[in-house]
Amino acid sequence: MTNQTHNSRTEQGTNEQGTNEQSTIEQGTTVLVTSATGKTGRRVAERLTARGATVRAGSRSGATPFDWEAPETWGPALRGADAAYVAYYPDLAAPGGVEAMETFGRLAAEHGVRRLTVLSGRGEPEAVIAEEALRAAAVGVETAVVRASFFAQNFSEGLLAEGVAEGVVVFPAGDTAEPFIDADDLADVVVETLVTDGHAGRVHEVTGPRPIGFAEVAAEISRASGRPVAYRPVSRADYAGLLAGFGLPAPEADWLAALFATLLDGHNASVTDGVKRVLGRDPRSFTAFADATWAGESA
Repeated sequence: MTNQTHNSRTEQGTNEQGTNEQSTIEQGTTVLVTSATGKTGRRVAERLTARGATVRAGSRSGATPFDWEAPETWGPALRGADAAYVAYYPDLAAPGGVEAMETFGRLAAEHGVRRLTVLSGRGEPEAVIAEEALRAAAVGVETAVVRASFFAQNFSEGLLAEGVAEGVVVFPAGDTAEPFIDADDLADVVVETLVTDGHAGRVHEVTGPRPIGFAEVAAEISRASGRPVAYRPVSRADYAGLLAGFGLPAPEADWLAALFATLLDGHNASVTDGVKRVLGRDPRSFTAFADATWAGESA
């Protein structure tokens, strides 16, 4: 969620679809949103509805049954869809991600889906392999990739929210800075790639406007909320143990801790202009996000 060390595509991207026609997604178009109750899926679904699309909100318990752990739900959800937002859970770099993208891409092509946008992590070599598996399998489908930095919303509605509420953020990031992306900006970019032309074969790498460290994040939340929040860095091994203590199976805890330690080793500290390239505006800063999220607490 980085510098593209394993991929030669730039923000401008390359049209790997070559002769594929790119047609505008019109009002009334049916779009499948996978993981539609998640941080990005929910936002993408809301924005697509506002743009006039017919949204299929895919989730385990929703009107459109969809479960990444149940491949038998993928085909029925794709049937009759014109486009899809692919937000693989838990992460494209996770074990099984490549195989899932191969199957999903093949099914999308078989069901006549015209356009796909897949959410990927910035600076994850394994995720790039999964991206390419999707592209290769989705023959004839316009496919775009949006690679995101660490979400600002991880502190408000994600894995770090409980720690924020308790006044301490524990994470294996050391003093590394990260250009946190606001999930609202990310959703705007995703929707644009789904409803407008020119994104087939492209990779849009999106970040916030500047890198900040976790200690500064804690200070911004403290300032906005009016209550103390501190950052406590821990080792990868200690974080894996912490996750396991919360009930996460040990292999998954080890994998997550390794992923976070890898992503936050400094190689993702640079910023990109991906949001501005797609939307024509700058991304929201973490300071503005903190004010919008926690300012009410200090009132």
